[in-house]
Amino acid sequence: MLTALAVAVPSASAAGRCGTHAWCDTRLSPDVRAERLLSALTPDERIELLAGDELTGVLGGDHTHTGTSNGVPRVGLPPVYFSDGPVGPRQGLSTAQPIPMGLAATFDPRLANLAGQIVAAEARGKGNDVVLAPTVNILRTPRWGRAFETYGEDPFLSGRLAVGWVQGAQSKGVIANVKHYAANNQEGVNPAADASRSGEPFGPPATEGNRLTVDVRADERTLREIYLPQFEAAVKQGRAGSIMCSYNRLNGQYACENEFLLRRVLQRDWGFKGFVLADYGAAKNTGDSLRNGLDFDPWPAIAYDPRAVRAALATGQATPAHVDEHVRRILRTLFAYGFFDRAAYRDDDRQINQAAHLRSVTRIEERAITLLRNRGSLPLDASRLRSIALIGVPANQFKTGSGSAAVRPFSYVTPREALARRAGPGVQVRYDDGSDAARAAALARGSDVAIVFAADHQTEFTDRNCLSLQCPPIHGDQDALIEQVAAANRRTIVVLETGGPVLTPWRERVDAIVEAWYPGMGGGTAIARVLFGDVDPGGRLPATFPAREADLPTAGDPEKYPGVAETVHYKEGVLVGYRWFDARRLQPAYPFGFGLSYTRFALRGLRVRATGPTSATASIEVVNTGERAGNAVPQLYLGLPSPGPGIVQPPRQLRGFRSLHLGRGRARRIAFPIGARALSYWDVRTRDWRVAPGCYEVTVAQSSRDAAAPRARLAVGGARCGNGAVRLA
Repeated sequence: MLTALAVAVPSASAAGRCGTHAWCDTRLSPDVRAERLLSALTPDERIELLAGDELTGVLGGDHTHTGTSNGVPRVGLPPVYFSDGPVGPRQGLSTAQPIPMGLAATFDPRLANLAGQIVAAEARGKGNDVVLAPTVNILRTPRWGRAFETYGEDPFLSGRLAVGWVQGAQSKGVIANVKHYAANNQEGVNPAADASRSGEPFGPPATEGNRLTVDVRADERTLREIYLPQFEAAVKQGRAGSIMCSYNRLNGQYACENEFLLRRVLQRDWGFKGFVLADYGAAKNTGDSLRNGLDFDPWPAIAYDPRAVRAALATGQATPAHVDEHVRRILRTLFAYGFFDRAAYRDDDRQINQAAHLRSVTRIEERAITLLRNRGSLPLDASRLRSIALIGVPANQFKTGSGSAAVRPFSYVTPREALARRAGPGVQVRYDDGSDAARAAALARGSDVAIVFAADHQTEFTDRNCLSLQCPPIHGDQDALIEQVAAANRRTIVVLETGGPVLTPWRERVDAIVEAWYPGMGGGTAIARVLFGDVDPGGRLPATFPAREADLPTAGDPEKYPGVAETVHYKEGVLVGYRWFDARRLQPAYPFGFGLSYTRFALRGLRVRATGPTSATASIEVVNTGERAGNAVPQLYLGLPSPGPGIVQPPRQLRGFRSLHLGRGRARRIAFPIGARALSYWDVRTRDWRVAPGCYEVTVAQSSRDAAAPRARLAVGGARCGNGAVRLA
């Protein structure tokens, strides 16, 4: 009778496609509405809602969905459709964005918000309700095959961009799915294979440290300070509706059945009310998953196959209350994010504003392009050029990564086409694919300037075997090509299209280096505009470019990476990325946060004032001292004192940043709030954040290694920090 009553009682204010059921009253809270709908479902229907119903959508074909939950037609519960999305929907053609690593290089949450809006609008235009993005895992090793999907090596930067992206996506009525939770930082390696050859959808399977089975051993402080904050920001500030748990084990338990990750951190500490879905095939054990917090197993339904769930209930591994909990969380999220109270989204590409989206992603790429070296060749001046030697296969193709973040663009213009158009009829642009280095050098020798395009290739399923451009050798020996071209023409410009850091052994022998990342479908136009100075390169490095691979935090110790006996130990602790290079006093090729402009900026008049017992504000004047307008990215770093013996603190940690455009001679004072969390470390004894007494260094810099950056000191807890230190009460 209760079930019949729940279905039959009409709503006082029904909306959208919900109908007149008791759960359709929009004046009720999502919790009440979910409880009413749950009560209308039979036990079998509840079990069936735990598992996905789509097998082939992961192939990314036209008019398919990455995942589908068929719903329950009997009670009017509609299907829910899921789409991949870090670089764009992988469902037929879409607007291919600059990769997330490039988006991170903008250091601009506003552009992350725009990127999220574009992806979500297209996912919605293809009939989807949930988009499987963003990827916010930390770049622990730049050899990771999914480096291009990440926001780099710093949790603060990743968190701010994740919040912007999630808020942008969800503003379009699509639920964001933040992934991969957590400590999913490698695919594994296959030393016997070249790995991830261009054109293959996936690389050869990993034989060592495979993400599907590897057990990550990391202490709680490392997790709380490095590998979890960006997820926390997406949940607390971005209000993300769903989280994807990862393949790997963490401290012995698979992530999708990990009590620490799902129950203690996500639900208890962060108060997450959305739902958790498994990466495809990541759900392992039915009983553990039901008890420890996995809500939905999208594909294939192995752990949550209805037969497996019934067996777990029959043997006492889980209870019907666990099933109800998971269905309730799914339904509550759908109610909270308006799924029932709107019409179903149609799968029709004609709804997508392709022209507007192309303009937006071109603008994002212009801000992502990072100038690493410039001895005077840039920007190019067409009025002073007669010929350009354009060299390398990547100059004549669309470039992106492979795997579940691969996209097929609606259209694209290659760098070769865009550069020829921008140079104009008075400049001869001659192309060589670089397959014969001697021939390419001869072309360069007879040209006013040589531009070499070089690329790596990254893919899900397999890590790179090294950081050289020859790893994998998809375009031959690109380092040797660059060397020979540079020897033939002193005005050699290298344009890198890489998914993350690579080695640059030739960097002192070329005139300019531009990192364009995988630039998206507007990349050719954006690269041409930056090279000719129509816009200022706005990018700053979201990850350290090492001078030697041996300097990486994970180098030289197989227990660190890729792991031994399927166990990988995060021995470096909190010293990830630039933190490691700073603590070990290693000189990188190009440091985190670094990037040049076509103008110059000065940082002047650092002021720090206390605003509370554990809070302060730092402000700085940013001045354009050059001859043209440009993009500045001032960055706030804090150096925290060690609170006790054996507790390592990085010399500096990013705690704020701004991206701003300044005209010639213009100045602007900006402020960075410094709250208690920015001053805190994770205390493993109290299992909480704690501000330790001591002296804190405050630096506002143009990179993590800016030696000329202005500095100040904060004295906390009565510490004596010398004259000029700002004392917090």
